[in-house]
Amino acid sequence: MERPGFVPAFLFAVKTGGICGLNWFAMKPMLFAVIALLLLGTPLSQAQTATSIAKPVIQRDANGVVTLTCATPGAHIRYSLDGSDPTKKAGPYLAPIELPHGSTVKARAFSEDRQQQSDLAEATCDAVRPGPRPPSTVLAVTQDRDWPGYDWAKRHAAVCALVRERKPQLIFIGDSITHFFGGEPADSRRTGEKIWKKYYGSRNAVDLGYGWDRTENVLWRLRHGELDGYSPRVAVIHIGTNNLSVNTPAEIADGIRAICDEIHARSPRTSILLLAIMPRGEKPDAMRAKIVEVNKLIALLGFENGITFLDIGPNFLNSEGIISRDVMADFLHPTEKGYAIWAGAMEPTLKRLLGE
Repeated sequence: MERPGFVPAFLFAVKTGGICGLNWFAMKPMLFAVIALLLLGTPLSQAQTATSIAKPVIQRDANGVVTLTCATPGAHIRYSLDGSDPTKKAGPYLAPIELPHGSTVKARAFSEDRQQQSDLAEATCDAVRPGPRPPSTVLAVTQDRDWPGYDWAKRHAAVCALVRERKPQLIFIGDSITHFFGGEPADSRRTGEKIWKKYYGSRNAVDLGYGWDRTENVLWRLRHGELDGYSPRVAVIHIGTNNLSVNTPAEIADGIRAICDEIHARSPRTSILLLAIMPRGEKPDAMRAKIVEVNKLIALLGFENGITFLDIGPNFLNSEGIISRDVMADFLHPTEKGYAIWAGAMEPTLKRLLGE
């Protein structure tokens, strides 16, 4: 005689009071749960399958170049160089990492939806090149701090494709302050789009701003395709505000110098329009004072060939040094009016550099 299936047998036992004397009505919730688990599979088994992502393998060659691999197909590796535990917002591993001066590398692999992660992989790399370890501002690295607002790696791929196609004559390099200005590629809010079209719509310009970027993230982008295959006439740079909370003024200035050097190494004829870090915060405070210190240091770069330094910060302030909400709604990112102030203040210098 064929043995009855589990569900029919369970139903019979419950209805006849064969399980600990419990009646049908008392057992109905449990019964439905058991049926669902049998038919659909248990959440536990799904979780165990989803979390079985292999831990990344960290390898380093004699030149200090680090590679990260994961045996799980489709997994995405995210890493850190600052000692922090890499989360779903950590920088994606997209290319080998150059660490000749040594560092601590931490990495995790994530599922495509970033909901599951592997165990932590960690390695401390000794220096293979003499000299002091450089500050984080010049250590090229990826990031994804603004996810899910936008995907950093996808924007990088879109920018690389766009510059190959357009070969722009004017590029804007920066963080979210630049990212939200306007232009292509469009993957986030574009507060200053009308202003962008007015001033740059006919100038073959591309927006290379990324939300939450620091100097080290810009360096990575420039070294991995965003300045390949073309030579822009002018590169406008506004970067450094996201470094203020983690770096000294001298370190930030070093990062900005490294960006300028990288541009001229790849495109010697490009004129750099280096903007002072814009003021932030409603009123003068310690952060504003730190910005002043950084700007004093990077102003010196304006005496070098191919670099023009311009401080348009005072245009955003009233006579008492206050930023109004109609200029920067959050006292950091310009409104449409703020972007109009930016574009207008910069226009005479930009026209001269473009030879117009």
